Amino acid sequence: MNEQELYKLRFPIGQFEKPKQITKDLINGWISTIENFPQNVENITKNLSEVELNYNYRPNGWTIKQVVHHCADSHINSIIRFKLALTEDTPTIRPYFEDRFAKLIDYSESLEASISILKGVHHKLGVLLKNLSEDDLKREFIHPEHGKRFSIAETIGLYTWHSNHHFAHIEQALEYKGAFK
Repeated sequence: MNEQELYKLRFPIGQFEKPKQITKDLINGWISTIENFPQNVENITKNLSEVELNYNYRPNGWTIKQVVHHCADSHINSIIRFKLALTEDTPTIRPYFEDRFAKLIDYSESLEASISILKGVHHKLGVLLKNLSEDDLKREFIHPEHGKRFSIAETIGLYTWHSNHHFAHIEQALEYKGAFK
């Protein structure tokens, strides 16, 4: 498999690109996607066998199970990042080693707890994000790993992309029926 094919498997919807202008309509669409993500994940995974849940989405990539557990961990971090940006003056958030998290024992467990986490976190995110003012959307945090500031408005788009990105990984793993190890 060549590099271009691996890139497409790694980023089936492409990488996040910040729009030149982030409108209220765009933000509302992003929030809707964020709110619907847990149900979409539950719907696509609820009837999968243990074998299917362990399909990889690309060579040396995570399994469906790891992707869902990762989304729960990542989106727990997302709500904390939003709240830090809303309550502190341009805080520096703490990154984490998602690849190391994926090797921990809880990533081999059933999806029930992670889907419950996603449902709760995404409900709270929806409530929070729908009630942001124009000034709130401009608030920022610093991500030390990237060495730059992210606005709340941009971050809503980034987590929408993150949800769609990993949902596409699940679909991809199912499409290739575990052909990757």
